[in-house]
Amino acid sequence: MIETGDSKVAGGNWFGVNWFSRAQLMAAVSVFALVLASLVAPASAGKPPKGDKGDGGGSEVPWCGDFAGSTTLHDVNVAIGADSPHKPKGRTAPIMGSGIDVAVIDTGVNPVGVNDVVDGPDLSFDALQDNLRHRDLHGHGTNMAGIIATNTATEWGVAPGSRIVNVKVGAANGAVDVSQVIASIDWVVQNRNEAGMNIRVINLAYDTDADIDYRTDPLTRAVENAWHHGIVVVVAGGNDGRSEKRLGNPALDPYVIAVGAAGYDSEAANGWRVPSWSTTGSGDRSPDLVAPGEALLSLGVPGTYLADTYADATCTGSEGLLYLRGSGTSQAAAVVSGAVAMLLEQRPDLTPDQVKSLLTSTATTLLNDQAEPRPATQQGHGMLNLAAALEAPTPSVAAATQTFPVAAGTGSLEDARGTAYVGDDGDQLTDEMTAFGGDFDGAAHAAAQDAGTAWTDQSWSGATWTGGTWSGATWTGATWTGATWTGATWTGATWTGATWTGATWTGATWTGATWTGATWSGATWSGANWT
Repeated sequence: MIETGDSKVAGGNWFGVNWFSRAQLMAAVSVFALVLASLVAPASAGKPPKGDKGDGGGSEVPWCGDFAGSTTLHDVNVAIGADSPHKPKGRTAPIMGSGIDVAVIDTGVNPVGVNDVVDGPDLSFDALQDNLRHRDLHGHGTNMAGIIATNTATEWGVAPGSRIVNVKVGAANGAVDVSQVIASIDWVVQNRNEAGMNIRVINLAYDTDADIDYRTDPLTRAVENAWHHGIVVVVAGGNDGRSEKRLGNPALDPYVIAVGAAGYDSEAANGWRVPSWSTTGSGDRSPDLVAPGEALLSLGVPGTYLADTYADATCTGSEGLLYLRGSGTSQAAAVVSGAVAMLLEQRPDLTPDQVKSLLTSTATTLLNDQAEPRPATQQGHGMLNLAAALEAPTPSVAAATQTFPVAAGTGSLEDARGTAYVGDDGDQLTDEMTAFGGDFDGAAHAAAQDAGTAWTDQSWSGATWTGGTWSGATWTGATWTGATWTGATWTGATWTGATWTGATWTGATWTGATWTGATWSGATWSGANWT
């Protein structure tokens, strides 16, 4: 059995991954130049020779076909009924998620093994350094993108025809503030149809442990705003287990699709069970459904934190690509995001509420050892059954419309953070100060979201990435052109004396791709294992 807990990082959680220290971050970025070639050019096709994992021990990278106990992308597709391109009645062409863009708000996505990746803005702390911008030095974001859209000669994600929009918020050490996540969602909403994009899905494998009413929380307000603008938001429910009985935030928002995990079990009544580490809901708000999320093999990135720290969880695929095996509700959420892309290619006019209705009404109920339904607090409506959803009739808009109270977003940014902060103890990003600088006003920001002005050019919530906010680091000429982010440059690579209202970063400088004079502490990852 694979044991996985929640993964807590400064400012929030990335499910199924671990935080690492400043020293490890420095080591990671120092080898980045050596990693660049492997991010773009995989080894030759065919079964590769075993070789060094790069962990310093000379151990061998096993062939993925010999990686016992893993759930492959093919296994996932078979489990949800998408093992081959699906051809619903009346259609001759397969459905692969083509024409649908999925925004992966995460630690970055490296363009390898995925059909198409478009870089959106990099709102992470890595963005100060040119060679780190957009790229995934942690490994989590690329792993998510692989589950959704891997498209190689022998491996397919759930929606291999979909395109990934890479919206990076998590730094190489996973550090992120809730204000960066809200800003990234606002950017997606306002740019969803710009420059030929068609962003219909957000994959968000992130949470905070905030104990705040969703109706006032600015984070749940952001995901709801996306939902009400026609974007299906898929959120990981959390890895806190059955004792927590409360989904992470923003999965606790009733509008979005909250996803729990399922693991293969040959002795289970219908082959799948809910792992004990998948967060159990409260009854008032539980996972909407579960999806395969245990011991999944998806894309890894050589030289990143996850690949190096969990070298025993890596293997080499037939195209010479690195794969990483992990467990978490983030993996499960990525499976559901791919399923949503498939549905939206099939029926582009579906509203987010109709998508949610189709997925929940066709889910397969999981049974316990006594052949009785597992509690809805564990599995929601059951396990994702994409084949059934693709064949099901479209529910009417009226029947599918959700009528929960709408989040106003007038609450405190500080309350939305929960207990995890960016920075050292006593020197943290706190109160209403955002990672952009300036104070956050929930009511004013909600009004800007309604008006479509929360994100304007380089500015978010009235604060701009300029030399006045980030000392010596100005975001200039930021434009979206075609399929690339061009003209967006950080001038000056030194972050010196940047003040965050009551918390000052002094002597924090990016020099030669290393941090000097600043540490990230006061937050830990607990109980998370990559197997």
